[in-house]
Formats: sequence, C-alpha cells, structure tokens
Amino acid sequence: QVQLVESGGGLVQAGGSLRLSCAASGRTISSGAMGWFRQAPGKEREFVAVIKWALGNTDYAHSVKERFIISRDIVKKTGYLQMNSLKPEDTAVYYCAAASSITPYWWAQRGRIQDAYDYWGHGTQVTVSS
Repeated sequence: QVQLVESGGGLVQAGGSLRLSCAASGRTISSGAMGWFRQAPGKEREFVAVIKWALGNTDYAHSVKERFIISRDIVKKTGYLQMNSLKPEDTAVYYCAAASSITPYWWAQRGRIQDAYDYWGHGTQVTVSS
C-alpha cells in the first residue's frame, strides 16, 4: 500500500502562485509515476500532470503547460506541483495519485487516465480569486 497526503492548497489571487506537495509513504513507487488531477465544482476530475518517478520525465495537460511544473524529491518521497500564473479557472480540488509500476505503454497511453493509478490522496482545495 502507498499512502498519499497532499498539502499546500489555499486561496490566492489571479496571477499568483502556489506549490502543492504530495508526501508518499508505505510501499515504494520507484518504478512508478506520480500524477496530479483536479476536479472543479460540477465538473469531472481531469488530468493535470504526471512525472515518471525514477527518470523525471513529465507530461502536462495543455491547459497548464508553461504555467505548472511537476517535480519530485526521491529522497523525501514527495512530489510537487508548482502552479504559476494562476487563473480563476484553476480553482479545484487537486489530487495526487500514484501508479506503483509503469511500462512504456503506460507512459505513452495511460498516464493521463485516472483508472491507470493505484493510489490516491484525499485532495487539497485551491481557490483562485479574480
């Protein structure tokens, strides 16, 4: 089992920045990946970004590319989502998720899909005011 705990959410004005953290404990995800998803009120949960834990390869949703940066600290077993130039439409509950083991096929075809992840955090609220 892997436990994931998000932190760092809050209220920020448009144009501001926040950094979310996701602390992982339990089983290792050294062969896996960590992703971030978000769910806005009345909308379905959507993919934000994913990072391959060992090599650091990244992928982003088009809506956040150039504004958000996903990273990880292998020693601290913590993932991060640096969010810059925030917009009101970024308001959502942000979830981190982990896949314990991935393949090249997973990375190419499934990393943006919720069902591809084995473990989820409880989420952290991000609110961007206009």
